[in-house]
Order: sequence, then C-alpha cells, then structure tokens
Amino acid sequence: MQTLWQDLRHGVRMLVKKPGFTLTIVLTLSLGIGANTAIFSVANAVLLRPLPYANPDRLVLATVDLRKRDVKDWAFSDTDYFDFRNGAKTTFEGLATVFTGRMTMPKEDGAPEQVRFANVTPNIFRLLGAKIAFGRDFTEADGEPQPPQSQAGGAPGAQAQAPLPTIVILSYQYWQRRYGGSAAILGRRMLSGGSGGPLVVGVLAPGFDLLLPPKLSEERAPDIWFAARLTYDTANRYRVSHQIIGRLKEGATLEQAQSEADVVAAEKRKTDTILGTADFHIRLEPMHKYLVAEVHPAILALTVAVVFLLLIACANVANLLLVRASSRQRELAVRAALGGSRRRLIRQMLVEALLLAGAGALLGLGLAWYGVRQLLAIAPANLPRLGSITIDTVALAYTASAGVAAAMIFGIAPALQASRPDVINILRGIGRSGGLGGGRRLRNIVVVTEVALSFVLLIGSGLMIRSFIALQRIDPGYDPHNVLTFQLFGAGGLRESQERAAFMRDLRGRLGALPGVESVTASYPFPLAGQFNPLRWGMGEALSDPSKFQAADWQVVLPGYFEALRTPLLAGRAFTEADDTPERKIVIIDQFLAAKAFPNESAVGKRILVRFGAPEPEWVEVIGVVRHQRQTTLAEPGREQVYFTNGFNRNRLATYWGVRTKGDPSQYAAVIRDEVARFRPNLLVAEMQPMEALVKRAQAGTRFSLMLIAVFAVIAALLASVGLYGVLSNVVRQRTAEIGVRMTLGATPRSIFKLVVGHGLRLSAIGVAAGMVAAFGLTRAMTSMLVGVKAIDPVTFTAMAVLFMIIAAVASGLPARRAARLDPNIALREE
Repeated sequence: MQTLWQDLRHGVRMLVKKPGFTLTIVLTLSLGIGANTAIFSVANAVLLRPLPYANPDRLVLATVDLRKRDVKDWAFSDTDYFDFRNGAKTTFEGLATVFTGRMTMPKEDGAPEQVRFANVTPNIFRLLGAKIAFGRDFTEADGEPQPPQSQAGGAPGAQAQAPLPTIVILSYQYWQRRYGGSAAILGRRMLSGGSGGPLVVGVLAPGFDLLLPPKLSEERAPDIWFAARLTYDTANRYRVSHQIIGRLKEGATLEQAQSEADVVAAEKRKTDTILGTADFHIRLEPMHKYLVAEVHPAILALTVAVVFLLLIACANVANLLLVRASSRQRELAVRAALGGSRRRLIRQMLVEALLLAGAGALLGLGLAWYGVRQLLAIAPANLPRLGSITIDTVALAYTASAGVAAAMIFGIAPALQASRPDVINILRGIGRSGGLGGGRRLRNIVVVTEVALSFVLLIGSGLMIRSFIALQRIDPGYDPHNVLTFQLFGAGGLRESQERAAFMRDLRGRLGALPGVESVTASYPFPLAGQFNPLRWGMGEALSDPSKFQAADWQVVLPGYFEALRTPLLAGRAFTEADDTPERKIVIIDQFLAAKAFPNESAVGKRILVRFGAPEPEWVEVIGVVRHQRQTTLAEPGREQVYFTNGFNRNRLATYWGVRTKGDPSQYAAVIRDEVARFRPNLLVAEMQPMEALVKRAQAGTRFSLMLIAVFAVIAALLASVGLYGVLSNVVRQRTAEIGVRMTLGATPRSIFKLVVGHGLRLSAIGVAAGMVAAFGLTRAMTSMLVGVKAIDPVTFTAMAVLFMIIAAVASGLPARRAARLDPNIALREE
C-alpha cells in the first residue's frame, strides 16, 4: 500500500510537470468516455432496462398479419379477442386488450378540454402489475356487456333495463390536474357536478405509462381508463381496434404460446372466409423486443460508433504516451539501475495511465450529462421511454468501467515499452534519438488502427448524409409549405349528417374568408400524422374469390383537399361540393392503385369493390387519379390509396384541418384560433402546427442518427489526424541526423517534404484499406436506417477515401514542412 501511494504521488508530480501534455490526454479521453456514457444512457434506458411492469420477461404483444394482403401489425376485433382468449388458456396466464385515443371533456366551467383515453379490459392493471393509489382496481363486473334490453332494437315488450354505468380509473396526473388531488371524486360521476358521465372508482399510482410500439399510434399516458364492456359481436367481427397484451404462465415459452396462437388462427381461417382468404395469422412478440424494434438498429449503430471513438481516443493517447515514454528513457534507466524491477516500472506507468483515465472520466461525465440533455432535445418521437433516459448508477458504473478499460488499452503498450530500457547505453548517453526510435513500429500500427476505425465512422456518416439528402429530395405527393394543420374536437354533439355537413361548410367558409388564407380543407387521417389503416378493395373476380381482395390505405377528405395540398391530379377530376353526400358512390384513387387495378388503361369511369363503413364490399366509381402521397413515412412509398368524400361516411371523420396561407403559416395560428372560438366556443383546437413540422418529424430518425454519427466521425477524423501528425513529428525528430545527411549529399527541401508526406500517406492508405474492408461488413447493419442508398455505396466509399487522404496529406504536411526547413549543419551538430 505504501509503494502504491508513492506511485500515485510520483504520477501526479510527473503529470503536473507537463500540463499541456496532461490536458491534451484528458480532453481526448473525455470526448471518448463522454460520448460512450451518453449513448450508453440511451441504450440502457431503451434497450437494456427491463420494462417497468411485473415480471416483464413474460409479457408478449399479439398482433395480426394478413399475409396475402401484405398487412402487418393489424389490430383485433372483439370476436378475435374472445376466440384467442378461449383458445390460449394453456400457455397464457391472462390476455388484456387496449385501445386508446383522444376526446374532449368539459371542464367545470364548461370549456372543452382534450384528454387521452384508453378502453381496456378490466384485467389490464393486474396483468401489468400497475398499482392503484386511491380507490379500487377494475373488477370483472365492470366489463360485463350491457343488457340486451337496454340496447337499441331490444325485444318488443321487454322491460327496458337501465344501462350499466361506464366505470373509469383516472391517471394520477389527470386527477391532480383536474380535481386537485381530491378524493371526493371517488365513487362519483365525472360530469354535471358529479351526477353524470363515467363513474370514477380509482386513481392509478403516479408514473404508470403504456409502453407500446410507436408505430401502433397508441397513447403512452392516457388520462382516463375506461373498463370496456366487450361482447362476442359477430355482426362487427371485422371492426378492429384492440391491441392485445398477454402474460405467459410460469415456465411457458414463447414458442409454445405461438403454437397455441397458430391453432386459433388456423381455426378462424377455416371458419371465416374473409380471414381465410386474407391468410389471417396471429404473431406473438416479446413486449420489450417489439417496443424497440424500430430504433434498435440506430441505437446499435450509435453504440458501435462511440466504441470506435473511444478506441481511437485510446490509440491517440497511447501514441502520446509512447513518445513520452521514449523521452523518459533516462529517468526509467536510472530507476532500473537503482534496483527498480520491471514490474515496478510497469505499475508506475499504469498508475499514471489510471490517473489520466480518471480525470478523463470525470470530465467525460460532465460532457455526458450535457450530451444527454441535447440528445433528449433532438431525439425522434419513435424513441420509446424518453423520459427514463438519465445518467443513473448503471451509467456511472459504465463510465468508471470505461475509464479503467481505457487506461488498460492505452497504458499497457507504453508501460511494456518503457519497462525495458537499455540501461547501459542510455546512461552512457549514446544516441540522442535512440530512445525515440524505440516503438516506431508499434506507433505506426496504432496510427493505422486509428485511421481504419475513423474511416469506418466516416463511411457511416457519409451514408447517413446521402440518406438525408435523398429524403429531402423525395416528392411526398403534396406541398407541405405554407400549410397550417390542427385537429378539431367538440363537434360530436351534432347527431345528424346534414348538421355535420353544414358545420363543415360554414367553418370552411369562415376560415377561407380570413385575409391571407388561400384554401381550407379537412381530412382523416392526415399525411404524416398517423392513424392510417387499410381497407379491402378488389375487382369483380373478388366476389367469387375473396382471395383476390387486396389492401389499400383509405382517407376521407373534404372537396378541395387535393387543391389545398397541391397534389397533382393525373386523370379525371377532383371532388366537388355536389359529391360530398352519402348517395354518391364515387372515389379517387392514387396512381399506384390505378396501375395495379387498370394496367395500360384509364381508371376514370371504371369501378372497384371496396369495403368501407358497410357490412359487405360495394361498387364505387373512380372519378379521378392523383399522385401517390407518402402518408406514414417519407422513407417508404407505402400502400396504394383510396379517397372518399367525408359525406360518403356521413360527415363523421374529417377532424384534421389544413389551411394554406400566403406566408408563414405560424403567423395565422392566433387568428384561426380566435375565428374558431367565435364560430363555436365549445370547439377545441389541438396540435396546431405547420405541416412542415410533420415533415421534420418524419425525418427526425434519420436526422438524429446523421447528426450523432457525423459528429463522432468528425471527432474521430480529427483525432486520427492528430495521431498521424504526432507520429510524423516524432519521425522527423528521430531522423534529424538522416535528414541532415541527405541534405548534405544534395537532397532538396522538396524531396524531404515528399519523403515525410509519403510516409504519412502510406500509413493512411493502409488504414483506409483496412477500414474499407471492415466497413463492407459493418455498414450492412445500417441497411434499415438508409434511404435511397445502399449500404455498400461506391460513391460514398470513394468520396470518404479521397476525403481522408486529403486530411492525411494536411496532417502530414505540417511536420514535413518543418523537416524540409531543417538546416543540415544544425541538424548534424545536434546529433
């Protein structure tokens, strides 16, 4: 212990003597360790940390695939849920359903408030292990179906029974916000002073979130949880909305559960013609794996990138320590001559390495804290569990481990090199540069490694840059500029279709009359806002062979929708006001569906079969063909599309509004809110934002990965170039006498310059070649992150190779220039 304390004190003194050297190493290590800690915090929260539920490893999500229609991640109907629950009792401890959305609830003063809701089976909280803070949990009785006599169409003469109350549990946050944390609401109704509306029976414990894959578009933090009163409703067996969460029994495996689900799906395909022809399957996924499936490749790529960055930092520091060890040969030789063992010398060097790594880790922790805050600011919306990303004890342990590992990586080689001094020759003072010459091959290997690792990062950033450029150039099928979007809630009280139609016309007219407004439209869903679902479409042959039905995304729109979004009309005509009625069985289709349904002929005037809002498919006439719109993502084209008028669906769905303006749409937000409030005070305007914000959100995942990988690549390239500069500077020092002799014998400064630069370019070329081989294998893992470019892209590989050789030439040129300016007489005299 005493000798270790001596080594620590000696190490501190040696590092303090060289403050510039020490600061350079600490800063270099802090960049590598800080980046690793920040990205590890993200990976830990998203990928590694178990879900905050009871026994989360036994939780699975069930989803529907209609394989013959190329539909994945489809929802369940009531009947699907009951059939699955009844047929999966061997492997499942329980199954629960969930469906979420948004609605308006009146506040105490009658003003509308948007709330997030979830309709769930009563066992949802017991299945997930959620705690009830106040009141009680749902019971099975809360989910009993309504008595038939209380429903419309009850048996004649039967005595009507009062409908069962709707039972709800409030989230803790909503309970605090709406009711001020008062327990008086328990056992009372939510509306009309406690005499109407849903019956509140409990309050959830704080912090409970519903963690489902972002692509399912479910609400993460519902305010109100409704106990769903499901029935085995065969009349609506194709009306789907439920996501199913299951808990496996103790000892049951996912494979056993999947086999049981396959039996249920096979029986449904056998007894239901439509499901059979669609090739209905139930797919089970581990809940955590399914949750992070979209972001897993990006986080993995970023993790590899920061590991490479740390290795490059360690290599750079190792080079610096090798040079410093060479300059300390006399000191180490004296210690060896006085009896210092090789083990003691190695320990001294490793102690100094640990001191440097410790200081780098502490500074890196500060950089990581700042980095995590910036990551949260730019993180894409599909990154789950954002709120749990923090530097916790696990991240601190990781930082400490990274520091120790870094010390071992960059400290062991210089320690071994320095522990073998040529004591006799060094003490005799033979050769000024003899010590500097030691480890030359090792330093060259370290530089080549740095170059290879940094080149792989440059390739990754180049591919992401190409993807982002491709994403910017994609034609989405509409013009998102100067369009203000918002959702409108509170018109549910209009019961008749004609009332709703008049409401839509009047509001369109009022907003369209505002100064600076060019056009107004509404639709459901809205491009890049989510909620898109497929419907069945087909030709006449599908009536006799339902397997001929295919899937297309549907959208209901107001007349003027395509004009407002500037979606080009390719054939036929757009919708008019006269078309906006339930009686007009007409549709507009996109160019993809037109090409598939009517190849090599005009689709206008033709008919297709669709099932939309009706029990069976019906014929509709195609009146126009428009350019395909990218509805759910800019990275993929998506499915074919069918457009209906809002009147076709009795004016019930168009809740997303778009207003095209002459200037910056954000400047019109207050005016439009005021006009809506004057029109109907009970209307609620929500999620108002320019359409360009939706486009940016769709690009967020690519932008997030691009920014981080590009930053890491730039830092890596700088570190590699600094390492190359350091090695060549040392080479110039080592070969001072040789350079002096060459000049004396007639070598020109230009030839000396080329000699040194050539050495640097050779090392860089070897590193680039090695990096290119590694990149060929590693970039394949980025395939799912790329848009419009292949993982092995010759343009990117060539451009990055040329870029790095330019960087290498600059880094080599500085010491080469100094070598070319040497005075041969002075060089020979110094040697």
